[in-house]
Amino acid sequence: MPLYKTITVDDSTNILIWKIEESFELLSEGIKLTDHCQKRVDNMKSDMHKRGFMSIRHLLAIFGYTDHDLYYDDFGKPHLKDGKQISITHSYEYAGVIISDKLVGIDIEKQREKIHRIAHKFVESEQEFVDQQKEEKTRVLTIIWGAKESLYKLYGTAGLSFEQNIHIMPFDLNMPFTAGSIHHKDKISHYDITFTEFDGFTCVYALPYE
Repeated sequence: MPLYKTITVDDSTNILIWKIEESFELLSEGIKLTDHCQKRVDNMKSDMHKRGFMSIRHLLAIFGYTDHDLYYDDFGKPHLKDGKQISITHSYEYAGVIISDKLVGIDIEKQREKIHRIAHKFVESEQEFVDQQKEEKTRVLTIIWGAKESLYKLYGTAGLSFEQNIHIMPFDLNMPFTAGSIHHKDKISHYDITFTEFDGFTCVYALPYE
């Protein structure tokens, strides 16, 4: 059971990260999916996506949940039937789940040079900060993308623009914290952002600012 990392954020917020090393068949053992999720898996063409999906179910089991405790709203945002907040992520050989009493969002991204080519699609207010980066621009852009993805998942509202509605404050790579805000329909909400890096991947998670 390759539980890769456990992060205790606070008394009510915990993160589990799984390193996907097993086959889909092995990951399927002991996991009972809802009919809806079984159809989702059956329609997945990528073996890695299937394995990621099943890895998430193993992480849920560690938290004490089954697939039947999970449901999705019209936006695609996951929810737990007991009212706890949950966010889910999967990238290549890593999958992660965060569960909390508070609104949460999590994202894992592989650090890749190609992010430079799409930066214009999600960077706006952060442009001056990004331009100041040199050798670490890939890491910085990956953190910004992960932070915005986390906030997008947390907010769970259609129509948000990564570029125009979600903003991330400048940060120091040696201090794994920053802040973000969402500007939507004349309302501004603020969030704490935390990031951690491992094996060429970046994990970012967001919670409401307190």
